[in-house]
Amino acid sequence: MNDMLIKNNYKATIFFLKGLKWQITLIISYAIIASLFDHSSIGVSINIPITISTVIATMISLLLAFRIAQSYDRWWEARKVWGEIVNDSRTLIRQIMLFLPNSQERKSEIKNYADRQIIWCFSLSELLRKQKASKKVEQYLTSNNFQADNIPLLLLQKHSENLHLLTEKYSLNVNQQVQIDATIARLTDAMGKCERIKNTVFPKNYSHLIHCLIYVFTTLLPFGLSDIDIITEILLTALIPLMFIGFEKTAIIMQDPFENVPTDIPMTTLSNTIENNINQMIGEVNHQKENERYGKYYKN
Repeated sequence: MNDMLIKNNYKATIFFLKGLKWQITLIISYAIIASLFDHSSIGVSINIPITISTVIATMISLLLAFRIAQSYDRWWEARKVWGEIVNDSRTLIRQIMLFLPNSQERKSEIKNYADRQIIWCFSLSELLRKQKASKKVEQYLTSNNFQADNIPLLLLQKHSENLHLLTEKYSLNVNQQVQIDATIARLTDAMGKCERIKNTVFPKNYSHLIHCLIYVFTTLLPFGLSDIDIITEILLTALIPLMFIGFEKTAIIMQDPFENVPTDIPMTTLSNTIENNINQMIGEVNHQKENERYGKYYKN
């Protein structure tokens, strides 16, 4: 999936509304039926003090505030981790370019590291989204005869193995070796952080509690608004619960930033950015064409 959070905000809005369509239908239908019954002369008049609905609304607000804060923390942590991946990917190639002495094989050694790091970024995004390997990743793996369940981990291992070979071949000093290894270690840590966020499930009981309170609030609200006209009662009975539902849906979406939906972390775009930057660093691209390609992701 393309990273629509950056490029197509309206698609994220449509995705958000589609996820609420049945709640919107249910709550609006109930608001109309309950308000008509409340203002009807048929049946027993039900009057519930509005303070009860107010207390429940306060409880819902507090729970939602905590839920949204926790969900945003997960989303923002994921975005910061990918920011670190962008920086460390550039740093790794810069270190290889800086530390390798001039030789006939220098360019090819740099290119090997660059290609492997680019593929690592794409394969990590696909692993987190539980997607099949893309054509680009498949071609790289086939050409190098690589096979593994966890492709990003394999590529990081190849980084380390190649570092050992470069150290022996070019007599890299201990400081240079440690700096490159530290960068590879940071990439490994970033991958682990992403996997932790992906595999840590937000407690379902918390969502069930908020849902229950919202529906209790929705049920009681129209019977505490008997002293206002029916149109206003319908609007309030529908809009206030839908606002709560919308806030909770926002929290649910943000708590899982690697789910291949329009609102997740734009990992494909970031991987393309890393590819563009690395290729520019090693002089493998036409800069005019690359600037056009780079600009299309950020023109908004």
